[in-house]
Amino acid sequence: MMNTQLTDTEMLRVSGISKTFVLHNQGGVSLPVLQSAGFSVRQGECVVLLGQSGAGKSTLLRALYANYLVDQGEIAVNTESGWVDIANASPREVLNVRKTTLGWVSQFLRVIPRISALEVVMQPLLEQGESREKASVKAAELLERLNVPEHLWHLAPATFSGGEQQRVNIARGFIVDSPVLLLDEPTASLDEKNRDVVISLIREAKARGAAIVGIFHDEYVRRQVADWYYDMTSCELKPAQ
Repeated sequence: MMNTQLTDTEMLRVSGISKTFVLHNQGGVSLPVLQSAGFSVRQGECVVLLGQSGAGKSTLLRALYANYLVDQGEIAVNTESGWVDIANASPREVLNVRKTTLGWVSQFLRVIPRISALEVVMQPLLEQGESREKASVKAAELLERLNVPEHLWHLAPATFSGGEQQRVNIARGFIVDSPVLLLDEPTASLDEKNRDVVISLIREAKARGAAIVGIFHDEYVRRQVADWYYDMTSCELKPAQ
């Protein structure tokens, strides 16, 4: 647990994060990806990561979710029990922060093949102790809102199209009102209609006070949701125009 004194509305603070990948199959070549990355996010704000391909956007986002260990730095998350530095936390602490505080929407849906789409979406809410009845109702509402046909709800999403799988993934990510949301290209494979639904979900999350960090290659989406841009090259946080 960190003792850093932070403001009440700050939900996430990233300080001095560096990450180097070692390519063991290429003679142990070191590839620096992140160098002293840092910014903070308050309640109701969305920080969008900017940079060319290879600039480290996805690496940083995965580090914020503790999917990647970092070489140095702190990632302070404001949880219900206080501030936790998940960059240096134990696996048990990381899992607890994910359960109570960190929401995640990746580009790809990874699930057990035979589990139905409805069950996939319900799971995060069930893990928080919600009843199956209430979790099922909320999952159905999200799937309907994201235009996933009802006849697919009880089928395994492994058989769905890429766009349908992504909408299931988004519903799963938004079913819990997570205080901090990490979004990795949530609109990448969506048509305009469903893209706009996701924009609405992000705005609603901001309105309830969620702090959001995201990657969006679609400039239109960035303009609709961003409060701040974090430039991966200059390591500067700039207000969205």
